Amino acid sequence: MIKTGIFGGSFNPIHNGHIQLARQLREAAGLDEVWLMVSPQNPLKEQAGLLADDLRLQMARQALADEPFIEVSDYEFRLPRPSYTWNTLQALKSDFPDREFVLLIGGDNWERFSRWYRADDIVSNYQIIVYPRRGSDIDLTSLPPTVSVVEAELLDISSTDIRRRVSRRQPITGLVPDSIIDAVIANYSH
Repeated sequence: MIKTGIFGGSFNPIHNGHIQLARQLREAAGLDEVWLMVSPQNPLKEQAGLLADDLRLQMARQALADEPFIEVSDYEFRLPRPSYTWNTLQALKSDFPDREFVLLIGGDNWERFSRWYRADDIVSNYQIIVYPRRGSDIDLTSLPPTVSVVEAELLDISSTDIRRRVSRRQPITGLVPDSIIDAVIANYSH
């Protein structure tokens, strides 16, 4: 059974923090691989300023071209929208019976997890790895048995800040992989 972590997000744009976190979570959780699931639409997020799906996917693939255990996935692009994690996990389980899927989420998402579609079913049927996020408060004493917290070094980088820097013509070197700097500037400088 291949143990595959699902790390979802809009990746608008993908940055070095995402990549470093995926590497750390793979190691800390004992995963064989991590699939960065580029989400076409997050039901809990505002869609304004979201770059086209194919452009975000293309930049993520370019950024991770040389990353051995992290794969960029457009799997959710073929599923009904909005993208609900339960539906994605169930479809993945059906399409890839040789894999055990583990959900990777930030502490901020864990704090509002009860609002997720079929949250109880996710907790009952899948392992969830939670990584702390700045400002999130995780009560370790009340976690269900399928949920565990791993410590990860968080790089202080955000997609919002990168988009803001590009709009102000400020440098983004070191924030995103060098291989996508030009694409990020071209796509977010309007």
